[in-house]
Amino acid sequence: MKNLALLATLVTGALLLYGTKDFPAWGDPDAPASTYLSPTYIEEAVSQTHVPNIVTAVLGDYRGYDTMFETVVIYCAGMAVACVLWRKREE
Repeated sequence: MKNLALLATLVTGALLLYGTKDFPAWGDPDAPASTYLSPTYIEEAVSQTHVPNIVTAVLGDYRGYDTMFETVVIYCAGMAVACVLWRKREE
């Protein structure tokens, strides 16, 4: 059983590494995110959101629902861990 789990992990890791060969180079100014999204956020974030910090504008306004649901997932994971670890002490 451990051999099967190891094989599945190695195959999954190999597939993930194979998929990264199509990524643009790190810091490439011609990458789609750098040519389309970044200029829009930098130029219009303050005027559209009225928030002077671009990071806060992106996380709180443009990606608000995504950030909210990520927080919910982390909360649920924390509650699950607490429930698993919480047990009655036998006296």
